[in-house]
Amino acid sequence: MTNARRSGPDLTKAIMRTTLDLGQELGYAKLSIEAIAARAGVGKHTIYRRWPSKGALLLDSLLSLAESALDYPDTADVVADLRKQIYETVDLLATAPLRPLFQALVGEAQFDPGVAGALNERFIAPQAAKTVARLQAAREQGQLASDFDLDLAMAVLSGPLYFRLLITQEPLTHAYVDRILDALFAGMGPRP
Repeated sequence: MTNARRSGPDLTKAIMRTTLDLGQELGYAKLSIEAIAARAGVGKHTIYRRWPSKGALLLDSLLSLAESALDYPDTADVVADLRKQIYETVDLLATAPLRPLFQALVGEAQFDPGVAGALNERFIAPQAAKTVARLQAAREQGQLASDFDLDLAMAVLSGPLYFRLLITQEPLTHAYVDRILDALFAGMGPRP
């Protein structure tokens, strides 16, 4: 397919794939709109019409890899459902190019309010809402105490993952997820 024939969604997907490929090859710091445009066979203006910045383009590119992959099951066992979804998240973030590019994106968000807002609006907040909704359903089904603090549980579940991902850069493993879940439910646990 020639570049002249690509348009709309196909061109957008090609640019996002190119962004991920180049990001993995060069790293975020060396990634540029110019390099992406050249590799994708488009003009810079084509990219800037779709995305206001490199960070916004990277965000869309990363989110395109995880579309609907991080939804919660509801098997009537909240701990098993949390474990399955968090395992999927950890597995997704453990693979190239996601981990280093997601780390770079979070770094970029510290300096670009547009990227920070979009990251929160399109990834962080929706994932938190899904987690809280799953915990709420479990509480309503009697799997959790009526005073189970949903927001605190969300913070306890996500904080250690982000700490390892962004600060210590230790591996995110299933065993670590199990330790987080054990700690959460030992202190705030489901009813017997």
